[in-house]
Amino acid sequence: MYRYDDFDQTLVHQRVAEFRDQVGRRLSGALTEDEFKILRLMNGVYLQLHAYMLRIAIPYGTLSSEQMRMLAHVARRYDRGYGHFTTRQNIQFNWIKLEEMPDTLADLAGVKMHAMQTSGNCVRNITTDQWAGVAADEIEDPRIWAEVLRQYSTLHPEFSFLPRKFKIAISAAAHDRAAVAVHDIGLRMVRNSAGEVGFEVQVGGGLGRTPFIGKVIKPFLPKRDLLSYVEAVLRVYNQYGRRDNIYKARIKILVHELGAEKFGAEVEKEWATIKDSALALDPAVIADVAERFTYPDYERLEDNPPALARARQEDRAFAAWLDNSVSNHKQPGYAIVTLSLKPVGAPPGDATAEQMDAIADLADRYSFGEIRVGHEQNLVLPHVAQKELPELWQKLEAHGLATPNVGLVSDIIACPGLDYCSLANARSIPVAQELTQRFRDHKLASTIGRLHINISGCINACGHHHVGHIGILGVEKNGEEFYQITLGGRADEDARLGTLLGPAVRYGEVADVVEDVVAAYVELRKTPQELFIDTVKRIGIEPFKERVYAAR
Repeated sequence: MYRYDDFDQTLVHQRVAEFRDQVGRRLSGALTEDEFKILRLMNGVYLQLHAYMLRIAIPYGTLSSEQMRMLAHVARRYDRGYGHFTTRQNIQFNWIKLEEMPDTLADLAGVKMHAMQTSGNCVRNITTDQWAGVAADEIEDPRIWAEVLRQYSTLHPEFSFLPRKFKIAISAAAHDRAAVAVHDIGLRMVRNSAGEVGFEVQVGGGLGRTPFIGKVIKPFLPKRDLLSYVEAVLRVYNQYGRRDNIYKARIKILVHELGAEKFGAEVEKEWATIKDSALALDPAVIADVAERFTYPDYERLEDNPPALARARQEDRAFAAWLDNSVSNHKQPGYAIVTLSLKPVGAPPGDATAEQMDAIADLADRYSFGEIRVGHEQNLVLPHVAQKELPELWQKLEAHGLATPNVGLVSDIIACPGLDYCSLANARSIPVAQELTQRFRDHKLASTIGRLHINISGCINACGHHHVGHIGILGVEKNGEEFYQITLGGRADEDARLGTLLGPAVRYGEVADVVEDVVAAYVELRKTPQELFIDTVKRIGIEPFKERVYAAR
């Protein structure tokens, strides 16, 4: 966990006081909604379909148990008893009254949480791997660098009013769990030929109306140059990015139109003027940030203790959860546990106040008081002793948090869609709920294997449908909900966009189409071990297209 200092605390409280004044002026009529809009957006407040929505930042996806309890309090006191965890490691509350927003933010400030820059044309929440610091395959803890970027970008005077929103993600592992390739700047920690650790820099990734995979413009960037190079990218974007057309304002359009090579050359030219400025990172500064991260005082524990093997043999349900939800930890005798927020028939990514309180208690008991939020809208207890896994599983089961579907067909990523969002064309949540019902049998889901379904209710792609193994996009045709299906997308280190399967299908047909696609995959795969994404890559979409549309 990162220990915030008095400066951070003062800043957050000052921001609350400022926003309280702004809300007061809006409620009194001194500010119109148009005048208020830019102020509320910079404090994470959206006007949604039915009410205002508050998006709270969870920097690089790390939460303390104290902070989780505060989120439970917010859900219970100001909302309708639940919150929604997003694909960018934030949490959203959809029913808070505007007049109570300042009190909500004041309560959050008491545990060093805020909503600054979770919306607006600025650098958003810096995201990273939910396993950061404990993943066995990482070079080093990327949260240190995410924190450096957080401090640098918060209320940055030059980059608070960019042409459009700006998203940065960082990963330090061999397997990318942070979807860096679909961000405005994607940073992958790598080693060069001399064994030095630095960053591969990608730019111009993003989804939405015009999706692109990021392009590498700097294969290796030394650590000392992280801030100066990021600033150079932002300066070029700020200068040349479109401000006359909202649909062409993202950096991905600029990179596409200039070409990655020319964009990179512009960045290099700008970088040369600031490379050796005060932005060059002093190792002492990095050491200070790193020292503010506290790590658990791990015990010396036996790896794979016999009691765990016995529990696996004695309880098939526990064994299924162990195989599905528990991952290797870099520390012997410990494990990483993913808590599924995708129970059968429930909205993906939602957690009730009662569940949040329970998770906080379990984090204190089993995970040194620490929780993580993942890109896939699930939660993680990152420091669990293997010997305590059977006991933890029983407690998770009691709170509906042990569904063994992580990474399987019913572990669906979905935006709130037309049930909440004023931008949506179609519903997402009911489609996800129906699909979890169709694939509720764990034996069937395990037979299918790793398969990611992503659902978006509109072209803005908050459900990241473009990079779903199966992507589902809601569109509107003559007042009726239709859905486009794409196959073959992925958001990891081999990121690619899905291919459109064919004509859009009606709302009532979506689950049938997905079942047809999955059935075709099971028949067409070479072996039971060949993943869906690999089958699609090998044979293309035509066999799936024939299967889906022949019966329609």
